Amino acid sequence: MAYMHGDWRYPSDYYKRSLFILETALARVGAYRTWRGIDPGPGQDIDKRYAALPALTKKDIREHFPGGFLPDGTDIESALAGGVVSFVKTSGSIDVSVTNIWHQAWWDASERASWKLNSHASRLATGNHPEAILANPMNVGIISDDVDLPLEKRRLVRFLYLNEKSSPLKWTPALMDRMIAELALFQPAVLEANPSLLARLCRYISRTGKRVYQPGLITFTYEYPTSIHHRQIKQVFSSPLASSYGTTETGYVFMQCEAGKFHQNTDFCRVDFQPLKKEHGGPSLGRLLVTTFDNPWYYMLRFEVGDLGRIDESGKCECGRDTGMILSAIEGRAASATLALDGRLVTARELDSVIGGIEGVDEYRLDQTASGRYELHLASLRSDAAGLDNEVVSALKRLYGKHSCVTVVREDEIAPESSGKYCVAKNYRPVDIEQYLDGTGS
Repeated sequence: MAYMHGDWRYPSDYYKRSLFILETALARVGAYRTWRGIDPGPGQDIDKRYAALPALTKKDIREHFPGGFLPDGTDIESALAGGVVSFVKTSGSIDVSVTNIWHQAWWDASERASWKLNSHASRLATGNHPEAILANPMNVGIISDDVDLPLEKRRLVRFLYLNEKSSPLKWTPALMDRMIAELALFQPAVLEANPSLLARLCRYISRTGKRVYQPGLITFTYEYPTSIHHRQIKQVFSSPLASSYGTTETGYVFMQCEAGKFHQNTDFCRVDFQPLKKEHGGPSLGRLLVTTFDNPWYYMLRFEVGDLGRIDESGKCECGRDTGMILSAIEGRAASATLALDGRLVTARELDSVIGGIEGVDEYRLDQTASGRYELHLASLRSDAAGLDNEVVSALKRLYGKHSCVTVVREDEIAPESSGKYCVAKNYRPVDIEQYLDGTGS
């Protein structure tokens, strides 16, 4: 089931492209063969046809990869041999990682289209612009934990990879000084960053009083950026900040504009929105399913990207863009949402709105260890540790229920997950979001 929320304005060819992908996938792509009997059929409303179909999951990808996502008769072996496509493996922040078909030309075109949705990106991102990337090399770049790589080993055409360590816990002051020096030397128009890594660098810059080059735009990728990340980064950088949202499977799906809202990349994808039940934040909060356009090497139909989005109820934005779905926020991973004592779903964004308002928290991760039991792993240099702990426990009891059991676990630093990504919250039993969907949506 998929439900459209509100009256959205789409490009004139949006539904034509939606129809082409749907009918091609159902008729010629093996992974969707069993979906044919579910489809209401030609002549029916296109949105209702999409709504009748299930969500595509990573489990489905593992079961049908690679041939199940190509039209019958496609010669994938020749494409691989000729370098047209390649196979890439995701880091698997929540689900077990999967291997995908990577079509670089399509990915680049999807990224270029997303730049139009932010005025700073539209002005600065020419396709030839210098771009520095501060990411975990498990996500992108080259891993070298034992040896610090020279700049020329981390330079690729217009890109400079600032970090080669698989964990920021391996960073030394000398390595962070090198990052600062290389930003001044390279002078990137855009700095793309894991927000947790950039926030860590900014805490070092703030403590040492160092100066840093200011790029024209900082974009966040790979992780959920918390309010604490934003605050720490803004203490050091005056550059505009924007989140770029997408997945390896679906390319660039949403881009945050200069006014702070998320705009759908309608040139390259269709998005279906499934609202949650009212008691869990619906109808404005819901699951996102993405269908890709114009990728002949990987047919993604109603792919469950794994994150929850919040619809902007006004359907308008101060930036003036009014085409496609508009979100007021990306609320974090669905599977890692936590549950209050009364069973209510708590998203990463709702948790962050509570913890982010407490002074002195440098990093955190909330682990729900059982029903009604929560551990907050906390890193802080605040002098009154006992006062901070009491403040945190009181705030979390207000969020999860006054009879909840909350403990604080002090950490020197919060380590990233095995995927290389920072995690805001973890649940001992991953949430099955299907149970929380509102099946009565329109």
